[in-house]
Amino acid sequence: MNANTRIRVILADDHTLFRNGLKLLLSNNVDVQVVGEASDGNELLSLLTKLPCDVVLMDIEMPGINGFDATRIISEQYPEVKVISLSMYGEEEYYYRMIEAGARGFLLKSSEINEVSEAIRRVMQGGTYFSSDILYNVLKNIHTVVSKTDTQALHLSQREKEVLELICRGMSNQEIADQLFISKRTVEKHRANLLAKTNTKNTAQLVMFAVENKLIE
Repeated sequence: MNANTRIRVILADDHTLFRNGLKLLLSNNVDVQVVGEASDGNELLSLLTKLPCDVVLMDIEMPGINGFDATRIISEQYPEVKVISLSMYGEEEYYYRMIEAGARGFLLKSSEINEVSEAIRRVMQGGTYFSSDILYNVLKNIHTVVSKTDTQALHLSQREKEVLELICRGMSNQEIADQLFISKRTVEKHRANLLAKTNTKNTAQLVMFAVENKLIE
């Protein structure tokens, strides 16, 4: 695979040993290249000013600028960069704050490397990715935090429900279009309508809202 087509990843974690191990494991993927490492948010943001990057694997608890604030800054200043949280903390206060900040996915550090690789590919295609443990926690503690929308008054068309289900599977707009035999532009319109109807700001929040409120099977 051409180096120019590989997914460029930066690892942001204050534990050198963890970064080294993750970098080694990711090196087995022909389509993923670790192009940089940072031990804290300040170093990461400095790195982004001079190093092109597609995905950041972000720890949360780091000295200086933490993962929450770094993700928020990246979402505002580098919207083309996708952030996936990779943390040892799976409590809802962590994943909700990261999603609110703009993270496209959330994985636990106990995740298998295959899952990390799949998450990287999924967000690069425009989708989202959450570890099964995170989704289990959401279902176990169902209550609406992300949005105050009254789900009793929420009306979704059959097509919107179909699009929402595929979004929750992590599919990109093009993949959804191919699956439903509709245009990509139509999918984009449905996605925008879903965000507006659920009062969510991004795809990750939309997925969490759908899971919490049992809008998908």
